[in-house]
Amino acid sequence: MTVDDGAPIGIFDSGFGGLTVARVIVDQLPGENILYLGDTARAPYGPRPIAEVRRYALACLDTLVDMDVKALVIACNTASAAVLADARERYDIPLVEVILPAARRAVRVSRTREIAVLCTQATATSGAYDDAVAATGAHLTTIVCPRFVEFVEAGITGGDELLAVAESYLAPVRGAAVDTVILGCTHYPLLSGVISYVLGPEVTLVSSAEECANATYSSLAREHRLRRGDDGSRRFLTTGNPDRFARIGTRLLGAAINTEQVKVEV
Repeated sequence: MTVDDGAPIGIFDSGFGGLTVARVIVDQLPGENILYLGDTARAPYGPRPIAEVRRYALACLDTLVDMDVKALVIACNTASAAVLADARERYDIPLVEVILPAARRAVRVSRTREIAVLCTQATATSGAYDDAVAATGAHLTTIVCPRFVEFVEAGITGGDELLAVAESYLAPVRGAAVDTVILGCTHYPLLSGVISYVLGPEVTLVSSAEECANATYSSLAREHRLRRGDDGSRRFLTTGNPDRFARIGTRLLGAAINTEQVKVEV
């Protein structure tokens, strides 16, 4: 398959969290064209059964491929856990996801081999992070943190209520010998301040969003598909309300965005 180096990078997320991945990709690869699709009509994916997530995610990825993207980035931990094996067989363009890059980074930086991952229920149920570290000798503690997404999308990154929730979620980590924590949902890097405060400076945080962006750069460089040129274009699609997406997306991306609504058949 011949792919135009100027074709966009397709970034998929169940909703808004993947914008943290898009933000780092834009910083690292400002010349690349970006096409982002958030399935906000069916978000959040976290509480849904894996089979349902798989069906929704593959439909969205098919939509991006039909729009001639040169690479796919699954910027959603839940979707990555559900569709990675199928997606690698289904598409013949570079594909990057969030779980393996973050897990590998965590294993490299951990001194005690005691690692925790903060994630959604669906990601925890899938066992994807357990599989990613299984052969390394590291021990993984999984903590489900559903309310973190609610705080981020409400624009709340501090305050007494969030701190109380964080202390409750993170109590099992504080009582263990964990020295490295994976932020296993792309919303969670926006709460790194409160998470780091609760866990203390001796615990290293690994952002699945940042590691995914690093892996995207590496993948395109290896395939000689990096775009040469001026600043790339940014296009944002949502299956839900475009005004709401633009409002929340502007806050998460750090810049004003225009959003188009798109229908994805499932």
